[in-house]
Amino acid sequence: MDRLERQVQIAVAREQLLHNTRADTSAVSEVVAASWRRSVSAGVDTGALSVSFHADIDTASRLARCAQPVIDRLHGETSDLALVIALTDNRARILARVDTSSQAGTLFDGVHLAPGFEYAEGVLGTNGVGSTLESGQPVSVVGTEHFHEQLQRFACTGAPILDPVSGRIEGVLDLSLLSRHWNPVLHSLVRTAAHDISRNLLIDRSQSQQALFETYVRADARTRHAVLAFGASIEMANAAAQLAFTPQERSVIGDHARFVFANRHKASENLVLESGKVVRLHGTRIVVGTDIAGIVVVAEVKAGTGLAPTPEITDRVLPSPSAPLDSGAHRTGLAAPPFRAGRARTAAWCRAADDVRSSVRERHPVLVQGETGTGKFTLVLEQFHGVRCTGRSLSFDAGSFDAKAYEDADLDVLLAAEETLCVFRNIDELSTEGAQRLDELLTRLRGSGRNVQIAATLSDAAVGSGLPFRQVLAHFKAAVTVPPIRFRAEDIPALVSEILHALAPDRELRVDAAAMAVIRRYPWPRNLVQLREALAHAVGRRPAGTITREDLPAYCYSHPRRQLTTMEQAERDTIVSALQTTEGNRVKAAEFLGMSRSSLYRKIERFAITTL
Repeated sequence: MDRLERQVQIAVAREQLLHNTRADTSAVSEVVAASWRRSVSAGVDTGALSVSFHADIDTASRLARCAQPVIDRLHGETSDLALVIALTDNRARILARVDTSSQAGTLFDGVHLAPGFEYAEGVLGTNGVGSTLESGQPVSVVGTEHFHEQLQRFACTGAPILDPVSGRIEGVLDLSLLSRHWNPVLHSLVRTAAHDISRNLLIDRSQSQQALFETYVRADARTRHAVLAFGASIEMANAAAQLAFTPQERSVIGDHARFVFANRHKASENLVLESGKVVRLHGTRIVVGTDIAGIVVVAEVKAGTGLAPTPEITDRVLPSPSAPLDSGAHRTGLAAPPFRAGRARTAAWCRAADDVRSSVRERHPVLVQGETGTGKFTLVLEQFHGVRCTGRSLSFDAGSFDAKAYEDADLDVLLAAEETLCVFRNIDELSTEGAQRLDELLTRLRGSGRNVQIAATLSDAAVGSGLPFRQVLAHFKAAVTVPPIRFRAEDIPALVSEILHALAPDRELRVDAAAMAVIRRYPWPRNLVQLREALAHAVGRRPAGTITREDLPAYCYSHPRRQLTTMEQAERDTIVSALQTTEGNRVKAAEFLGMSRSSLYRKIERFAITTL
C-alpha cells in the first residue's frame, strides 16, 4: 500500500470513529487510536481552528535555556528540510520555534504554531505536542492521523523532555513539516534530541535545585537512615525512606518539615505518626541567596506511642468584641461554644498546642500567630481551660481599643475572677492610638499581681511589617505559630466531622470518599473559616445523610492563580454546575451552557477547574 492509499484509509477510519466510537481503528497505531478517542470524548471541533494564546509564557526558563544548544544543533542537522522545530512547556504552550526555511515558517504561522499558542490535545485533538504530553511517550502524527482537519496536511513528531530527578515531563520537543516530506528517521532524531535536553537539565540545574540535590546526596551518603528532600517542585526519598514510610507518611513528614522550617535553618525534633511510629527528624533548610531551595531531612524511626488527646474545655466565657467592661458582656456565657479546632494528629498542630499549654502553666504571656482562620483563638482557649479548669476567658478585639476604652476603674471588673485569661485578638489590626492604649493596659495587668493569663493572636502576614502592634510585643515571653490547613492533611477528616457535628448536632451527617478527596485537594486559603462555610453550604443542600462532592461549593473544584472577579466566580460556578450535571462530559456541558466546546475548554483552563 502506497502512502496516498494509507492516508485515505486512515481518513476513512477517523471519519467512522467520529460517528461511532466503537469503529475499527486498526489502520493507525494504538497511541493514535487512543488519542482519537480522547479527542472525541473531549469534544474537539474538527473544523474551526481555535488556538489559545498565553502572554505569560517564560521564554527564558531553565527549560528554554537548556534546550537552546540542542535546538541549534538540530537546526544544522535538518537544514536541508523545510520544517520547524518547536519547544513547548508541560502545558503544551509553545516556548520557542526555529524555522529551517521561510516557507515552512509561513505555513505554520497559518496554524498558529508559534510562541505563546497552546497545542493541547483537549483543544486541537491528536497532534505531536498534545498527544505526546497525554501519552507520555514519543508520538508521530502524519497527515490524516491528525484529528483536526486543518492540520492534516502536516506531519509532526514530538518527544517528551523529562526532568532527570523527578521523572516528570517538563515539556515537548517537536519537529513539524509537510506530511509528504515526513520520514521515520525524524522520530529517532527528535527522541535523541529530547534526551539530550534532559541531560542538559541535570547539568544545568538551577542553583537552588542543585544545592538541594547536592545536600540530599551528601546526607544519603553519610547515614543508614531515611533521607527525604522537599523542594518547590520535587520530592526525593532514598531507599531507606521508601521502606520505612508509606507514601502517606512521607507526605505527613513533608507537611511537617515545610511548616517547621518556614522560619528555621536547622532543627531536631520528634514527630509521632498516626501508626504510632516515633520519628526523630534532623533537618536543614537550604537557602540560596534569598530563595528557599527546599528542606533535607534525616528521619530515624524509634519505638513510640501515639499522642495524648486534647483536653476537654470545661468553661468558656467570651465577650462581645467592643462592649464596655461595665456592660457585663465580657462575663456573659455563650449559648453554644465556639467552633473547636479538632482532635489533631498533625505534629505541627500538636506542637503548637503543647507550647501554648506550657505558657499557660508557667503563666507566660503568649503570642499566637498564623494565617487567618487557622484556629489560633480556639487553640488558646482549649489549652487554658484544660489547665485552669475553674478559670474564665475574656476576649478583646483590636477594634475595641479606642481612646475611651479600659480606664483604671475597669481593672476591678476585669480581674474579678481568681483565674482569668485575657485574649487580645487580631492585634495586627491595632491603630497607633489603639496600640498605645493596649500597651498601657498590658502594663497595668502585668503589674497588678493578680492571676491573669495574657495571650494575643496575630496574622503571621504582618509579622515582618512596621505596623503599630509592634509597640506591644515586649509584653510577650513566647510566640507560637499555628499551621494552616494545607499542612494538616491528617486532620482533615476529624475537622470535617467536628464541623458537621457543630453545624447539625442532632443529625448523623457523613462525607463520602469522593467529596473528602475534593476537600483534601483544595488548599483552603481562609483555612477553618472557609472549610466551615463550605460544609455549611453542603449541609444546606444535603441536610441529612451522606454529603457528596456535588454538594460542595463550586470553588472547591477551582484553583486559579489569581483572585477572580465576582462575574468570573459566577461564570466558574455555572460551568462547574454544568459539568456536574453532565457527569463531567464536556461535550454535553458545552451544549447545556450554549457555548462552543473550545470556549468551554479555555474557560476550564482559565479558572483552573479540576476534573470532576
